[in-house]
Parts: sequence; C-alpha cells; structure tokens
Amino acid sequence: MPVKMTVALLLMQLSIFFGSGTGGKVLVWPVVFSLWLNLKIILNELVKKGHEVVVLRPSDSVSYEIDNASAIEFETYPASYFRADVEDLFMDSNSKKMAWIDSDFFESLCKDVVFNKELMTKLQNSRFDVILADPFIPYGNLLSEILKIPLIYSLHYFPGSTYEKYSGVLLLPPSYVPAAMSELSDRMTFMETLRNVIYVLCFNFWFQTFNEKCPVLPTTLSETMAKADIWLIRTYWDLEFPHPVLPNFDFVGGLHCRPAKPLREDIEDFVQSSGEHGVVVFSLGSMVGSLTEERANVIAAGLAQIPQKILWRFEGKKPETLGSNTRLYRWIPQNDLLGHPKTRAFITHGGTNGIYEAIYHGIPVVGIPLFGDQNDNIVQLKTKGAAVRLSQCPVQICTLYKKNAMRLSRIHHDQPVKPLDRAVFWIEFVMRNKGAKHLRVAAHDLSWVQYHSLDVLGFLLACVLTVMFILKKCCLFCYQKLTKAGRKKKGE
Repeated sequence: MPVKMTVALLLMQLSIFFGSGTGGKVLVWPVVFSLWLNLKIILNELVKKGHEVVVLRPSDSVSYEIDNASAIEFETYPASYFRADVEDLFMDSNSKKMAWIDSDFFESLCKDVVFNKELMTKLQNSRFDVILADPFIPYGNLLSEILKIPLIYSLHYFPGSTYEKYSGVLLLPPSYVPAAMSELSDRMTFMETLRNVIYVLCFNFWFQTFNEKCPVLPTTLSETMAKADIWLIRTYWDLEFPHPVLPNFDFVGGLHCRPAKPLREDIEDFVQSSGEHGVVVFSLGSMVGSLTEERANVIAAGLAQIPQKILWRFEGKKPETLGSNTRLYRWIPQNDLLGHPKTRAFITHGGTNGIYEAIYHGIPVVGIPLFGDQNDNIVQLKTKGAAVRLSQCPVQICTLYKKNAMRLSRIHHDQPVKPLDRAVFWIEFVMRNKGAKHLRVAAHDLSWVQYHSLDVLGFLLACVLTVMFILKKCCLFCYQKLTKAGRKKKGE
C-alpha cells in the first residue's frame, strides 16, 4: 500500500475517533467559597481529558470564578436568595451553622432548581452521564434521581460525621474515632472519650431530627443520600486519624497541591531580604475579609517582635503597630510561598486547602482556627507534631517541629497515584460503568435491627432461655420424683 494512502487512512481513523465524542458529560452542583476552589481543580482536569462539564450556578452567585481559558460551562438559574445572605450564613459560628443546615435555605435552593421546569427540561435533554455534588447541599441526590444518572459526592466533613455514618454506612466507633467538630484526637482519656460519646449522641439526635423533617425528598435524607455511588473525601491519612472505610470511599486530600512556581520580583526581593531567619506566611483564608482594628493591632505588635519577615494577607486599615518586618498584601501566592526554601512557618486559620499546601511543602503550622472544621484540622496536625494552636490573640511565633512537617510531607507524596488522578479516575469509572453499585455494602438495605444483628441476638437469647427453661423443668421434675421416692421409703 502506498505511503500516502496509509497516511490518509490513518488520518481518517483519527478524525473519526476524535469526532465521535468519546468524552462524558458531567453535571456539577457545588458549594461556594473554598469548597468550590477545591472542586474546580477536579473540573479543570476533567475538561483537559475531553469531558464536558456543566456547573449549576445561582443568578446571584458567590465565588464561582474560573480562569478565562477554562472550558467549564455554567448553567445559571434564578435564585430566591441574595449573595449577602449566603455570605452571612457561611461566616456564622458552629452553633449557628447547625441551625442553618436545618433552615429553609437549602430547601429554597432545591426548589429553585427542581421546580424550574425550563431548567429541568434542559438538563434532561442534555443526557448527562454523572452528577458531582457536595453533600452540604443535601439535594444533589434528588437531582440524580430525577435525571436517572449516577451520583458522586465530594466531601471533606460534616458535623459529627453524621452523613458518613448514616448515609455512607461508615463504622466510626466513638472509643477511638473523634466526632467531626469535637476537637479531639484519636488518643483519648476516659473523660475525653466520655465527651466524645456525648458529642456523638447530640449530633445523632440533631441529625435524626433533621433527617425526619427534611422537606422535598420522597424518603428520609439518609436513605436518599445512601444511593451515592462514590464518596470522594477531601482528606488523606497524613492528616486524618485512621478509621474503618468502605470500598466506595476514596480519600483524595491535597488534590489541589502543586509544585511552587517562581515568585514575582517584588515578593521575591522581600523574601530574599530575610536572610538566614527566613519568612513566615500569614493568611486567614478566603472567607475572612478583614479583622477588627483592635485585633489587627494586637497581631501586628506580636509579629513585630520576631526576627522573620512576614507576608500577611490582609484587608482593612493598616495596623498602627505594624512592624518593619511585616508587609501587607490583599492577595498572596500562598502555594508558591509555602514552597519557597526560605519559608519557616505558616500562620493559618486551619482551612483544609491551606493545611494540605503546608503538608505538601513540609511547612510547620501555627493555627488560629475560627470555625467549622478548622479546629479539627489544627488538632490533627498538632497531634502529629507539626503544628501549635494559638487563641485568636495574642499571636506569638513558636519553634515548630520542621522534622515532623517534613515527615508528613513524605507520607503525602508517597502515594502510587496522585489524589487528583484518583478523583478523576473514579468520576470516569462511574461514567464508563453507569454507576458503581457493586461497591455499595449490603448494610444500606438492612434495617437498624438487622444491621446490629439484634434479631440474631434475640433469637440466640431465646434459644438459651428455652434451653435453660427446659433444664430447669427437667431438674424440677427429677427433684420431685426423687422426693416422692424418698417419702415412699420412709412410709414403708
């Protein structure tokens, strides 16, 4: 066969292959702020692999920014709530957040999507292959049921680990697995174990109340969410305390981490001016717009007393006590700074993204947790000897264990497959196989009595009691016979 014809046939086959649309269609229902930043990494990787990604976004959206070059598509729908309301809810304390989850907010969000006939018709006609959702929006499962497509959850934590226990059927014994938001480690004293059990009971009571009252859903929340095919948990065993898992759970913490890039010139010059003392990176995360003037002055005064240079992500009025060793920035290249050889420590609120960047680059942490999972993240890192925890003021920099931080970094890097690649693999796996029901344990189909084998225990107890009853009757019968026989002999 002539070479030209061979080349032509090869080009024809390639054109057929690439024109056949081998990529899948992924529908995404995300949560805002740092949770979106984490999920966006997965979506960009899916786009690179040729998949079509569509993100549901409310009209008054919050923090759904993407790169201009990204091929991620957005499906915008009218929202019945305002951006400021969402920001206030996410900035609330733990106790208020608990009430928020049990509020009308998510019901309104669900109705905005599910009761929008035009939107639902468009989604059904689009024939998506899978839906990727964060279970903090407890209605992704309902959308999965309506569209008849598999569901994948991407989750870091839920208060009391109730979603993981009741919907994912994870076994989490309170004797050595601390409840999420309990601020405990896996090495608990008797009093700490007692405290953990009380936390678990309180969270369980709250969840069951919410589970029964959950509107819109045809069944209970836990029953509907249990139909998820895969759970992608945004943590890993370098930070997470060991506990039992199931085959449809994969831990992909740190999937957003990457090697450091060169710093821009002005930042690099400031870092190099630190000499042998190095620099400290200080950021309280994307959700903290500014500190009060009084607190900022206290922090600035504490930072002025240390020999390191400070790069502080800060918004607001410049503190009067700001030292010459501190420079303020509205935004900093956090990952690139943490990967710089002159970085000595990272002062952070304890958000998961920042914690994993510190682990990835082997940087010790000074924690100032504010709310949510941040307290637990700092406790976990402190237990492993790579962090200290400080109250919100005053702030002092302590000598940290660089050796322990580097050990966690080695553990994080010592994985056969990168977390991002694993996350993408499972999404593609579900699309290829139209779900992953073979990984769901049979516990989902058991009642509470069957799951705890109470029916079997009851049957065995009944058998033991029956045998004891028969033995008792036999002994009593023999005793009566012997007594009668003794009386007859005496009578004779």
